[in-house]
Amino acid sequence: MAVSPGAFPARKRRPSAESFVSPSLSDHRLLQSLLLLSQETSSLQPLKSILKQNSSSIVRKTKLLSLLLEELLRDPVPCLPPTAVLCFEELYILLHRIKTLVEDCLNGSKMWLLMQHESFASSFHELTAELLTVLDVFPVREMNLTEDVVELVCLIRKQCSEAKAFVDPVDDDLKTDVNKLLLSIQREIVPDHSKLKEIFDRLQLRDSAICGDEIECLEDEARNQTDKKSKAHLVALIGLVRYAKCVLYGASTPRTTSRRRRSAADVNFPADFRCPISLDLMKDPVVVSTGQTYDRASISLWIESGHNTCPKTGQTLAHTDFIPNHALKNLIAMWCRQQRIPFESTEPSERCNGTADNKTALEATKMTVLFLVDKLTVVQSTETANRVVHELRTLAKTDSDSRACIAEAGALPLLVKFLGGEQPNLQVNAVTTILNLSILDANKTRIMETDGVLNGVIEVLRSGATWEAKGNAAATIFSLTGVHAYRKKLGRKTRVIEGLMDLARDGPISSRRDALVAILNLAGDRDTVGKLIEGGVVEMASEIMEGLPEEGVTILEVIVRKGGLAAIAAAYHVIKRLATVLREGTDRAQESAAATLVNICRKGGPEVVAELASISGIERVIWEIMGMGTVRGRRKAATLLRILRRWAAGLNGSATTVYSVANVSASTRIVLPV
Repeated sequence: MAVSPGAFPARKRRPSAESFVSPSLSDHRLLQSLLLLSQETSSLQPLKSILKQNSSSIVRKTKLLSLLLEELLRDPVPCLPPTAVLCFEELYILLHRIKTLVEDCLNGSKMWLLMQHESFASSFHELTAELLTVLDVFPVREMNLTEDVVELVCLIRKQCSEAKAFVDPVDDDLKTDVNKLLLSIQREIVPDHSKLKEIFDRLQLRDSAICGDEIECLEDEARNQTDKKSKAHLVALIGLVRYAKCVLYGASTPRTTSRRRRSAADVNFPADFRCPISLDLMKDPVVVSTGQTYDRASISLWIESGHNTCPKTGQTLAHTDFIPNHALKNLIAMWCRQQRIPFESTEPSERCNGTADNKTALEATKMTVLFLVDKLTVVQSTETANRVVHELRTLAKTDSDSRACIAEAGALPLLVKFLGGEQPNLQVNAVTTILNLSILDANKTRIMETDGVLNGVIEVLRSGATWEAKGNAAATIFSLTGVHAYRKKLGRKTRVIEGLMDLARDGPISSRRDALVAILNLAGDRDTVGKLIEGGVVEMASEIMEGLPEEGVTILEVIVRKGGLAAIAAAYHVIKRLATVLREGTDRAQESAAATLVNICRKGGPEVVAELASISGIERVIWEIMGMGTVRGRRKAATLLRILRRWAAGLNGSATTVYSVANVSASTRIVLPV
C-alpha cells in the first residue's frame, strides 16, 4: 500500500558528506539530474531570522548554477571532456550537501541553530569554497562554451570568492540575549516578559503551536546528542521554550481524538514482544537471572514491590541485575516502523528531558508549573481549564522532576474538580495528568492521601464519560498497586474490583488491557485474590479468552496459583476452555494454560483430572506442546501428562480401578460446588 510523504516527519538529522555518491549516468542524463537537483535546491526558502544572509547567499548561487546547466543542456557539447565529467560528478554530491544543509536548518530547532550559528556559518562557507574549487577546475576553454556561459561561470566564481565565513552580528547579539535569559532563570529570577516576547519574536516563535514544534525539535536533537555539555544546554533550552510557551501564548489547544496517533494498543503485536507482567509492548526489554525477558519498567516495579522471584517461572532471582536485550529491542523497533506506530524507548540513557542535574532546566520547570497552577486556581472558562490541564498533562509526562514540581505546587486538589464527566475532554486530561504524576513514587503517597483524589479516580473508572478516561483511571490504579501497602488497600475496595471487571469485560482492547494489568497486579496479594474471585475474575478471564487469550490465561494462572480451593472450584468450569487454548493458542498462551491446568489438577483432586482427561485428544495436544512449545511450556506439559497418566493408572490413591485416559466416562466427573 502506498504511503503518502506526509505520513512521515521531516528529516531533522543531517547526513554526513560520505552519505552521498556520484551517479553512474550518461553525460546528458547527468546534466539533467544536476539541473533538477539545482532547481530543487534553489526553490528552498532562505532562513528568515538566523543565518539569513548565509542561506540566502548559497541559495542564490544554486539559482545561478541552474541557469548555467540550462544553457549547457540547450546547447550541448557533443562529448564532454573527462575533467568536465569529474566536475559535474563532484557538483552532484556538492548540491546534495547544500540542499541537505539548508533543509536541516529549515526543519530543525531555531534555538539550537542560534546556539550553533557560528558552526553552521562555517558549514555554509566550506560548501561555498568547495563550489569555487569545482568551478576553478571546470574546463571552460576545452568545451568551447558560448560567451554568455563563460560569463555566467565567472560570475558564480566571483560570488564564491569569500575570504572567510560570515557571522552575522545580529545573530551574535540574539544568542547573547538568550544566554542571559538562561542565566537569570538559573539564578531563580523570573524573566522580564517584554524581553522574553522580543526574543521569541526575533526567533519567529510567535504562537503556542510553533513553540510546541520547537520543543519537539529540541527533544529530537537531545536524543541524538552524545556530548553531555551540549545535551545539558539543550535540556535548559527545552525548559525555557516550555516556560515561554505557557507565559506568552497560554496553554496549547489539546489535539482532538481524530488526530490521535496510532499506538501499539491499536494493533495486535507479536506475543514475543509482550511483557509477561504488563502484557503490553516492551519498550526496553531486559533479561533477568533466570533467562526470562521483561520490560525494564515492569520488572523494576515488581522487584521494588518486595518480590525476589521471577514472575514467570517462580524461581528465586540469583541477583537483580538486568541485561539489556538489544536484539529483541531492535526487532520491536523495526516492527513498529513497519506498522507506522511510534516506538519511544524508555531506556534511561535515551531520556532527553531529565532536569535533576540541570539547575536552569529545573528552575524553568518550577516557574512553568507555578504559572500553570496559579492559572488553574482562578480559571473560570472550561475551555481555558482544559488547555491548562492538558499542559500539565504534557509536562507530567516529561520527567520525574516535572512530576515532583507539579505535585509539590498543589496541583492534585485542583485536578479533583475536573474529574467529573460534564466535560469529557477535560476529564480525560485530568485523570491522565494524575496517571502521569503517579509514576513518581512520592506522588503515589500524595494521591492516596490527598482528599478526593483516589475516590475521584475510582469514580472515573466506574462511570467515566469515555473509554479513554476509564482506561487511564485503570492505569492509575495499576501504577498505585506498585506499592504493596496500597495494593492491599485498593484490593479491599469493592468499587475498584467492580470497575476493573466491568472495563475488562466491555471496554475496547486498549482500555481492557489497562484493566487487566491492574487486576494482575492486585492478584499479587493473596488477600485480594479472594475479593477478585468473589467479583467474578475467573468468569471474566474465561470470557475474554476468545479475544485476548494470552491475557485471560495469564490472569487465570495467577488466580489459581494464589487463590486456594476457592479458585480451584471457580476454575473447574473453564478446564475445557483452557484445553482449547492448549490446542489453538500462541506459545505464550499455551505455556500459561499448561501451568494453570497443572495447578488446578494438583490442588483439585481426581475429579478435576477426570474432567481434563475426558476431553478428546488432550493427550496428543500435550505431546505437541512437549515437542514444540517454549521451554517452560514443555516442562509444564510434561508435568501435566504425568498427572494424567498417574490418575489413569490409579496411582493417586483415590481410585482402585485402572482407567484409560482416552475412555473416561462422563459418569466419572464430579462437579465441584461454585
